[in-house]
Amino acid sequence: MTVAYQLEPDLSTTEFRSVLLASTLGQRRPIADEARLDAMLRNADVIVTARDRGALVGVSRAISDRAFATYLSDLAVAETHQYRGIGKRLIRETHLSAGLTTTLYLVAAPAALAYYAKIGMTPNPECWKIDRVA
Repeated sequence: MTVAYQLEPDLSTTEFRSVLLASTLGQRRPIADEARLDAMLRNADVIVTARDRGALVGVSRAISDRAFATYLSDLAVAETHQYRGIGKRLIRETHLSAGLTTTLYLVAAPAALAYYAKIGMTPNPECWKIDRVA
């Protein structure tokens, strides 16, 4: 397996949807709403992809001021490619691109809590949220 990582700000909505569906993240994203998926991509500051021989197998999508804070809003790795370090590398490439002077934040799905602890991330009980209206 040869995985190539790159910044891909023009990632297509079709490919983004495909990797969301191939991972467990598709269950928690608006995959039927193409306009919303497209807006999610176009308004992101950092999009890093992982490709195995050209096929998209992972994506990281983040919003960052590139000076203080980076919010990693999507981390998806196709189930066929999980447990190979791809997610960890996507996080690293995202942080490098946004700037190591930023603190990288993400909200984990309950099933992923053990994964983030395993790769060395620390939990933050001080996060707060306001849920989406739609």
